[in-house]
Amino acid sequence: MKVYLKQAKGSTLITKGESNHWVVMDTSEEFLGNNAGSRPMELILMALAGCSSMDIIPILKKKKVELTDYEVNISAERASEHPKVFTKIEVEYVFYGKNISPKDVERAIELSTTKYCSVSAMLKNSVEIKTTYKIIDQ
Repeated sequence: MKVYLKQAKGSTLITKGESNHWVVMDTSEEFLGNNAGSRPMELILMALAGCSSMDIIPILKKKKVELTDYEVNISAERASEHPKVFTKIEVEYVFYGKNISPKDVERAIELSTTKYCSVSAMLKNSVEIKTTYKIIDQ
């Protein structure tokens, strides 16, 4: 896997991977940025949400669970000193639909976090990750 990064202006950066889709990364003006994109640490959390969701949604579909909507909310704490690594990550999955089985949801989350999600596998060795879920019947 390869990634290419180019400076756009100051600390505003554009990057793309082999999928050929551009992503803007940036920071505040204080650090020569333009507030024009997501911060790198935000992208890590977005990657965690995306990676686990790309496991969970197909697993539930295979179990014939019909979602009407789906969300992930992540909050994280960081160390106060540099490098300001994540010290705790809380992931909340929210499932919307009729007659969604908690057993199916729990199994899908378990498979993602213990077997399939590469991002989760990398992070769990260095930071505590807590997962919760809500099922909203609609």
